[in-house]
Amino acid sequence: MGNSQAQLQVDCSTLTRLPSESLPLLRRPLCFAAALFQSRATLVRQIEREMSMDDNVNSNQNRRITWEGCSVLLDINDGDRLIFSRLTAGAIVKIGNKNYPLQPLIGCPFGSVFQVENGINGPCLSRAIQANNTEDKKECTLKDESRDNRALIDNNTAQTLTGDDIEGLRRQGASGNEIVEALIANSATFENKTSFSQEKYRLKKQKKYDPKVILRRPFARSICDTYFKKYPARIGFLRVDTLSLLLSFGNVMAQSDVLVVDMIGGLLTGAVAERLGGTGYVCNTYLGDSPHSTEIVRIFNFNDEINRRIVRLPLAELSAPEDVDSKEQSVLQAANSVDNPSDQSHPVSMEETIVSKVHKAAKPGEKAPEDAIKLWRENGFSSLIIAAPDVDAWSIVKEVLPSLSFSAPFVIYHQYLQPLATCMHNLQVEKMAVGLQITEPWLREYQVLPSRTHPHMQMSACGGYILSGTKLYNDSQPDK
Repeated sequence: MGNSQAQLQVDCSTLTRLPSESLPLLRRPLCFAAALFQSRATLVRQIEREMSMDDNVNSNQNRRITWEGCSVLLDINDGDRLIFSRLTAGAIVKIGNKNYPLQPLIGCPFGSVFQVENGINGPCLSRAIQANNTEDKKECTLKDESRDNRALIDNNTAQTLTGDDIEGLRRQGASGNEIVEALIANSATFENKTSFSQEKYRLKKQKKYDPKVILRRPFARSICDTYFKKYPARIGFLRVDTLSLLLSFGNVMAQSDVLVVDMIGGLLTGAVAERLGGTGYVCNTYLGDSPHSTEIVRIFNFNDEINRRIVRLPLAELSAPEDVDSKEQSVLQAANSVDNPSDQSHPVSMEETIVSKVHKAAKPGEKAPEDAIKLWRENGFSSLIIAAPDVDAWSIVKEVLPSLSFSAPFVIYHQYLQPLATCMHNLQVEKMAVGLQITEPWLREYQVLPSRTHPHMQMSACGGYILSGTKLYNDSQPDK
């Protein structure tokens, strides 16, 4: 009995994590080793599940507060500049002609506002306290406006404060707000401006001399808006309203298994995974040997549970028949190894084995598990979403659509109309789908302010096109 206990090498820290139903075994030393050998697989699964839950709780204690290594969206001057950054000890952001470290942002809640300051060790970002000036703005809007700008002459002589004077104020340690107030006080035309012009003047000077940085949490809408403003070609000119229609027409909901063809950097994959919330699967398939880039997924700050639900699989492997013989052979070998253990006994540290598996962080885009692949081959996916602006729509649909279950919705995005029209015609001729329609999304953003409500002067003219439909049962196709 002593040799059996020595071979197990189960230390006290492992025993304390055993389920409550296993505690009576500890009171019976004569049966402990045998019972533990018989239920070893069950105990390992329970301990691993418990440790995995603890790790998820510790790593995601509060998703409203930043942590070291997370991705954030820095909103500088209320949308003038949008920057994605990863919070590390050495990360910096350039504002104007100076670099500011991002170390003070770690541990702050999302939505916090920071202002630039000249600290002892150089430029730095400090947490700003927003003043409640709602009453002042209300008085400004309700005031009888009888002034206008007809008598103002823009000849660059109204400001008496020179650039050298501003640099002198900075060397004296004046804050950005103090510099803005000094500029207003030394402006000869500020008092003669209308209240709206005064507000625009103040805002313009604040953006230059007192910039603000808002710490925003990256999610599907903010990521799509930022890429559409900065790098629209990287996401196939996919607008945020178009992305929402893709998720809606694709019927993406909890426990769904969604097949995606994502050739827009991973934005579609991340948006689907965000809506699934750690349930179901999002399988990113691709033609050929190399998968498409999904670098945008890491910006979402997904936890391990959601990352495990993001898988990839080549289309050739998804549509290939299952190799039953090889699987049966592997199962038989595993059964033989369990029934006929080796004569040589080696000490096994259960806790060390489990910890090494549990603490390995899951990465998005791993290969799909075999049981999920088998299920998809038999039943198909619950929905299909395609975003491949650089590839002909019909060439992809005819290859991917057989992997979709019957009566399941599919949706295709393309920047241009003609490829979707051709694809729609071929689907009708082949009798592969019903309920086909092409949608052109339209989005207009308004500025809503007192006496100044109007559409934005600059906006996107086209948000692409969407082809949606439902897969139709066909006798020539295998049952799904």
